[in-house]
Amino acid sequence: MAQCQGVEVVAVASDGKSALKAIEHFKPDLITLDHEMPVMNGIEVLRTLKGQQDRPEVIMLSAMTDMGALTTTQALRLGAFDFVLKPEQSSMEASCVQLRRDLLPKVRVLQERLRKKADGQATDQSESKIFESTPQTHRCIEPYEAKVVGIGVSTGGPAALSELLPKLPADLAVPILIVQHMPAMFTHSLASDLDRICKIKVCEAKDGQDILPGTAYIAPGGKQMKVVNQNDQKRISVTDDQPERNCKPSVDYLFRSMASVYGREVLALVMTGMGDDGTLGCRYLKRNGCMTVAQSEESCIVFGMPRQIIAAGLADRVIPLNRLHEIIESAGNRKGVTRCR
Repeated sequence: MAQCQGVEVVAVASDGKSALKAIEHFKPDLITLDHEMPVMNGIEVLRTLKGQQDRPEVIMLSAMTDMGALTTTQALRLGAFDFVLKPEQSSMEASCVQLRRDLLPKVRVLQERLRKKADGQATDQSESKIFESTPQTHRCIEPYEAKVVGIGVSTGGPAALSELLPKLPADLAVPILIVQHMPAMFTHSLASDLDRICKIKVCEAKDGQDILPGTAYIAPGGKQMKVVNQNDQKRISVTDDQPERNCKPSVDYLFRSMASVYGREVLALVMTGMGDDGTLGCRYLKRNGCMTVAQSEESCIVFGMPRQIIAAGLADRVIPLNRLHEIIESAGNRKGVTRCR
């Protein structure tokens, strides 16, 4: 961290209680937090910080274990910005290089957020921005119905999904296919966590699984997920195909298959996250006449993936997080929503 341009390390703490004292004294913009600390662990620190005004952003250091996945999912739901895996290199020097490489992109995103906040560019989420078309030249056309919903999400995703999915009714008439950028084991923990708080069923997708209404399927970390049509039944195919744009699972990979199998009957949501995964997939969907929705900037943790589909002219609507469930319910209940282009 000390070698990242524009970053000053103001304190180091060996346990959670000392960390809270250092945070109160130095008021840092960012802290890196390990769950495994004496006296008070990382989750306890996050719970203490939750709700405090001007609290620092948090990046968790996570172990590639079942327990590491579980605690990381908890941390993200408690408001941690993101996480990086603890390096497992053969030497301390190599581990430091890897940690710096993994942390730097996330630190840069946070620096940009702080710059915008200082410049007054940040805005509060507004109830009035319900269904906001992107380019003013869009015109509304015939009612649009979907048979499936696709969601692509990355940084900030667990917290966003924890707000969105519990609002959906148990009798939701459509299935939801989700790509959340996470490593293996972490998506299983996320799915289990969400399933406990949702009325719909939430699970980590399995190869050959039937795609059923009222169920959300999360792509397994470190795998690719696509839709296939077998004997007139839509099923999930989990593959070990190569990453696309360094993403595995990949939103583009899923959306492309949805366009092929479902035709125009897809509602696609691109939510908070870094990078541009989902843009190419949305191009395939738009060729079929599908509706694509971007999460609004003011409700995103990171306005990267949604920004890209808006900039490419692929977003029919820009909707804040607290209203995304409405468009899913409307399409899923066959009441019809207005599609714009």
